Amino acid sequence: MVKITASEVNKLRKSTGAGMMDCKNALVEANGDFNSAIEILRKKGQKVAAKRADRESSEGVAIAISNEDSSTGVGIVLACETDFVGKNADFIDLAHKIAKLGLNCNSKEELLGSSFGDITVEEKLVEQTGVIGEKIQINDFVRIDSSYIGTYIHAGNKISSLVGFSKKSNNIEVAGKDIAMQVAAMNPIALDENNVDAKIIEKEIEISKDQLRAEGKPEDMLDKIAQGKLKRFFKDNTLVHQSFIKDNKLSVSQYLSSFESDLKITSFKRVSIG
Repeated sequence: MVKITASEVNKLRKSTGAGMMDCKNALVEANGDFNSAIEILRKKGQKVAAKRADRESSEGVAIAISNEDSSTGVGIVLACETDFVGKNADFIDLAHKIAKLGLNCNSKEELLGSSFGDITVEEKLVEQTGVIGEKIQINDFVRIDSSYIGTYIHAGNKISSLVGFSKKSNNIEVAGKDIAMQVAAMNPIALDENNVDAKIIEKEIEISKDQLRAEGKPEDMLDKIAQGKLKRFFKDNTLVHQSFIKDNKLSVSQYLSSFESDLKITSFKRVSIG
């Protein structure tokens, strides 16, 4: 039997993230051949992944990052089965590494096929499924491009958000973080009333009218009152009209104008666990 040294085991552990005993056993099975041991660990990951394919991955981390000049931002949800794994530092680090690769991708499929060392991201997830013993997958991937991208990751890594701005103004970093925080906290459905889906508007008007009829309001007054309620709906649910979470005397658009009058939000995205 080939003698396996502690340094060889440690080298394999650092390369794969697998446990010490798993690495030692793989090296023994591979007669000390490092690359063969890696393949053995990957095959183990494939077997575990196949067994856990029908498991629900409802825990994990939501990460948002931007590139060096803050012109591109991505958000991902790297999901696992338990909160215990989701809080693990190595798992969070893996999510950040995958998110960084996502800065060069336009879709989840492209991200899964991108290179993670000498394997793909998809293969890395299978490998880590074998290491951790839980189903691991990317549940969400979003990307936005703009003149400036603000990002925010809520404490605990359960929610993250991205906000695009029309330009880089003075103190844009402050505005970027604050409004990304607003998106994470208040979960707006659209940027403004012009971006709300027509079906949502129709449904809100219908609900309002049903409520008004139940209150005994005259039929000829329903449209006018429902339109008033719709304005309130837009105020509560569209980003630029929402009350700013740090000062509810201001709307988000009013807060934004305090930086520069022509500074605009171009887009936003939010990802979360569950």
